[in-house]
Amino acid sequence: SSPGLLLLTSFLLHVKEDRASPTRLVCDNRLIQKYIVEAKDMETRVGQCQALPVLSCPAVLPLVDFTFQQWKSKLNETKRREILCDLALLVGAVVGAQGQVSEECGARQLSQLYRHANSFFLLLQTFSWEAGHWEPSCSPHSMEQTHITSIFLTYRQLVQGKLRFFFEDLAKVLC
Repeated sequence: SSPGLLLLTSFLLHVKEDRASPTRLVCDNRLIQKYIVEAKDMETRVGQCQALPVLSCPAVLPLVDFTFQQWKSKLNETKRREILCDLALLVGAVVGAQGQVSEECGARQLSQLYRHANSFFLLLQTFSWEAGHWEPSCSPHSMEQTHITSIFLTYRQLVQGKLRFFFEDLAKVLC
């Protein structure tokens, strides 16, 4: 069984138990720590792959850095939408890179990254504090990268940063 499938199953079980409430997921901070460790592990493993090609079609990646003060001033729904935009761009970058990587190690790592990032993307779409559903009409700040390792770095930074702080903010409200 793959870690991505386990991640998605874990999310869906939490969502189902709480009727689309993130309470169970965010109240146990060991889960986000587990996802951070997994992101670091994926980044390390892809760095060990031999002969990763330079992407001929650059990956468009979200700029996921932020200032803590700005982040704290945002509403949770705004944070959720921002992370969804980042994840949408990241998942698209992974898909684009998958089409350019035939080497087994790199392809395997990209596949795992796709499952993890897409699981977070699907999960965050289920949490909504406003009427309506998420619309992919966002334009996050982005950069183009030709190195596959940059995709993994961006994912790790997103999980370690915005996602972790978002879950912490939700925990203050829900736990």
